[in-house]
Amino acid sequence: MKWNKWIRQTHRWLAIIFTVTVIITFVALAQKEPIVWVSYVPLLPLALLLFSGLYLFALPYAAKWRGKRGTASAA
Repeated sequence: MKWNKWIRQTHRWLAIIFTVTVIITFVALAQKEPIVWVSYVPLLPLALLLFSGLYLFALPYAAKWRGKRGTASAA
């Protein structure tokens, strides 16, 4: 159970980091001479959000699957 709590907390912090990097990107691209490579900065937190979000999305389905499998083997 502690592992799931850690993933949830990490996912929340990644969302905050992603939001901050998007704001920084908008500010950087609004300059007179924008730095184009800054637009790639939010991609790392976004990718990490994808993987942690997919894990969190699959948790209830995995619990149901494990629960059904456990009752079927007991019968």
